[in-house]
Amino acid sequence: MLNKMRLLTPGPTPLPERVRLTLARDMIHHRKSAFKAVMGRVQEKLRVLFGTQGPVLPLSCSGTGAMTAAVYGLFTPGEKVLVVEAGKFGQRWRSIAVSRGLEAISLSVPWGQAVSPQQVEAALEADPSITGVLIQLSETSTGVLHPVREVARITRQRDVLLVVDGISGVGLSPCPLDQWGLDCLLTGSQKGLMLPPGLALLALSERAWKKAESVTPGCFYFNLLKEREQALRGQTLFTSPVNLILGLDESLDMLLENGLEALYAKQWALTMLTRAGVAALGLTLFAPQHFAWGITSVLLPEGVDGAAVLRLALDRYGVCMAGGQDQLKGRLVRIGHMGWVDWSDVLAGLYALERGLTEAGGFSGARDYLEQGMAAYRAALAGKPGETPPQVLVRS
Repeated sequence: MLNKMRLLTPGPTPLPERVRLTLARDMIHHRKSAFKAVMGRVQEKLRVLFGTQGPVLPLSCSGTGAMTAAVYGLFTPGEKVLVVEAGKFGQRWRSIAVSRGLEAISLSVPWGQAVSPQQVEAALEADPSITGVLIQLSETSTGVLHPVREVARITRQRDVLLVVDGISGVGLSPCPLDQWGLDCLLTGSQKGLMLPPGLALLALSERAWKKAESVTPGCFYFNLLKEREQALRGQTLFTSPVNLILGLDESLDMLLENGLEALYAKQWALTMLTRAGVAALGLTLFAPQHFAWGITSVLLPEGVDGAAVLRLALDRYGVCMAGGQDQLKGRLVRIGHMGWVDWSDVLAGLYALERGLTEAGGFSGARDYLEQGMAAYRAALAGKPGETPPQVLVRS
């Protein structure tokens, strides 16, 4: 049977037709007026998305490149930073910090749980020499959403920069840099921004820019001060990813055309749909309390081959989902509901998950899990983003 292919991974994500057509336009030169005009429009829209008055820097790299740029541009070798390690990408923060010659103090949190603001505050109280906190907004490997707004209230009272990886969070859940008091917020193109991989975006607070001005850049390619100079001229420091910038211009129009409130309402409703459907199947939600708005992680029953479930979902039902990483490999299914994804895609994903489980190991879940998912979706749309509908039971 020929199935429509659906990409429900935590990146890359599906591309809207409008974006694909824009990506296919003729090439323009990155140092000429036509490109500068595009950059001007993009810059205005990025400020809205990031919730900042300052520039948002486009970088020709993946999200990991932006993480590297932040660490190498804001900290000097020998400085001490606190790294929140609650998953694969928290570990990546630590690796980047160590490569810069920083002293990385790990605040380890069990995978599937979010750090508490009290834990961060206690760590900073215990060691006043810490000058930065590195954290994920959304930990992509587990589907956890960290309370960065509350953490920012703590770091703003100290001479400590809060550096936030929003790679699977920006464009999916609220994270206004200026209002929340974040010092650095970064993301990648292939998640909520509905673009191919290869472009990263980074914004800094005023006090982070002051710190950057005192730091000798640790990398020739990632030079935040020179990138800022070029961004203010409608340029990038090195060769621009022209087509990705053109695509970003179009995707931002789509994301912002109904306002951020509508964007977040849609993402919250998709999250409620997914979680209610998973719970109705009798499965365990891996992030039971503090969960991301663009990805839902599902813990598989004991004895079920996760790789087989994913293979069946893809080969027989045309739905591509992701598995777990490191110690969760084979034990976790990660359902992406970010970017150009709607309720029908998520329903297809839930159906493919149920059929994959059934065919891989004799699993038998609730018969009305799709109906329960849609009930949660409708209830979420009728409420406020971030409020779980009271009539929806989300089992964990």
